[in-house]
Amino acid sequence: MRFEISRINGTMVQYYRVCYRKLWYFAHNIQMEHNSENVAIGKHLHDSSYQRHNHHEIELDGTVKFDRLEKGFICEIKKSKAVEESHLMQIKFYLYYLKKKGVEGLKGKLLYPLLKQTEIVELTRADEEELDGICQGIVNIVTLGKPPLVSKMKICKSCSYEELCWS
Repeated sequence: MRFEISRINGTMVQYYRVCYRKLWYFAHNIQMEHNSENVAIGKHLHDSSYQRHNHHEIELDGTVKFDRLEKGFICEIKKSKAVEESHLMQIKFYLYYLKKKGVEGLKGKLLYPLLKQTEIVELTRADEEELDGICQGIVNIVTLGKPPLVSKMKICKSCSYEELCWS
């Protein structure tokens, strides 16, 4: 499979940090989220939180999509901090993507409405270097002929791909 680095999106960056197999399935249009109760809860939370704000997803170049833009912040709404490191890298990817397009000066905001917490995120030079490597890693995984092998992890119990991976 040929895969252009320009097709990488925030979900792929997040999945890269969580599970390579999940990333491979997602990139090959094997979607299991429609069967997931956790995804349904997350979607409801996404749609019902922060209603007093103009809440509109922003899509760029048909590839990158984030929850909203708010006075110099790119915002992402998340259900829990269970995979917080992947959330951080996802929002840093959006800042990285925009910087490559010439848009600088924005910060990120991770919103956890159930926890009533907000985390401010900034993109550093070290983050940019890490994201360069992550993007190459994503290309390497996506172009594999079959899904990579993985070990069973704690996160598997709540993953929409669990049945596909372990049955």
